[in-house]
Amino acid sequence: MGSSNKRFSHESLQNAKTIKALLTALAKGFSKGEMVLGDDDDTLVLKTADLMNVRIKGEVEDGKSQVSLRVTWTDPSETAPRKGTPRIDS
Repeated sequence: MGSSNKRFSHESLQNAKTIKALLTALAKGFSKGEMVLGDDDDTLVLKTADLMNVRIKGEVEDGKSQVSLRVTWTDPSETAPRKGTPRIDS
């Protein structure tokens, strides 16, 4: 697959029911090992990994609340660069 860069971004105003449906779809994607993010303009397919980093943040500032969820991983279809055999000289 190489080191091709692909991105998907979407921002809109939604009600709590729709946000719950989106989070449920993400959860199913993590369970399946693949998720498809898309809207009318763009689509991105992500294959998940066995181990992923997760960060959850929440804050209230000046009357505005925010929660963010970030999950990162190395694409399992990408081969890791070979680093060679370690060597110790003494």
